[in-house]
Amino acid sequence: MENKLPKLIVILGPTASGKTELAIKLAKKFNGELINADSRQIYKEMDIGTAKPSKKERKIIAHHLIDIIFPNEEFNVAIYKKIVLKIIKNIQKRKKIPFLVGGTGLYIRAIVDNIEFPKVSPQKGLRKKLEKKSVKELFEIYKKLDPKGAKFIEKENKRRLIRAIEVCKVTGKSFWRQRKKGKPIFDVLQIGIKLTKKELKKRISKRIKKMFKLGLEKEAKYLIKKYGWISSLQTIGYQEWSEYFDKKIDKKIDKKEVKEKIKLHTSQFAKRQMTWFKRDKRIYWIKNYQEAEKLIKKFLPI
Repeated sequence: MENKLPKLIVILGPTASGKTELAIKLAKKFNGELINADSRQIYKEMDIGTAKPSKKERKIIAHHLIDIIFPNEEFNVAIYKKIVLKIIKNIQKRKKIPFLVGGTGLYIRAIVDNIEFPKVSPQKGLRKKLEKKSVKELFEIYKKLDPKGAKFIEKENKRRLIRAIEVCKVTGKSFWRQRKKGKPIFDVLQIGIKLTKKELKKRISKRIKKMFKLGLEKEAKYLIKKYGWISSLQTIGYQEWSEYFDKKIDKKIDKKEVKEKIKLHTSQFAKRQMTWFKRDKRIYWIKNYQEAEKLIKKFLPI
């Protein structure tokens, strides 16, 4: 029996796996538009450190949900879901295919499984206290409150950790267990990019080299000076510069050490992303464009 729900294609995978490049080719072929599913590419000014699609790439095919808010503005997965559903509806109205593209597992699941999130309003007092703590300290707090959730949350994402702690403290329940699946709203094809550890390591190294060449140091310095160490900047690509820029520290680390830290943290993050994605048996893992094209041809109506 044919599924009558609107079609949605998801292109996912770990960081630096080539999702954008693949998605652009597929969207061109199948008359689609791209919707960002990377929790950091929503922020304006955070360009190099989040490896946003270039202006050239964004001209080739329409990209949605990139550069929508400033780094110091409030944003969460519930807001993301609300905006994405409107965008998908608009794309489908124009008889085009929506492609959800990214590596933020929670954002993808929010759409694919129509997840309903606990309605907990921001606790300003609690947030103020938590903002003063390091990412490592926040993770330890969250781990005690929600051991299961701690296995899958982005350890370096300060904003996500604060929100998870906030929900746990207010409700007295696990943040992870409070997320409920809703009724399916899309017929979804999830395509994951499969790479060997060696290939991914090479791609990560190449990406970071490119970031430094494009001016990551200058971007990080500008953002930290403008906003301070806000939670959105306490993430990979930015947080590693803290010692480098800190004038109070006598033995500062050099640029090479910053680069190595970013490489290490990116590799660790990619591993956690794959742990998340491997739990979803509905994902079709592909090695090249041809395999993805074949899956989509079978999925879309003739």
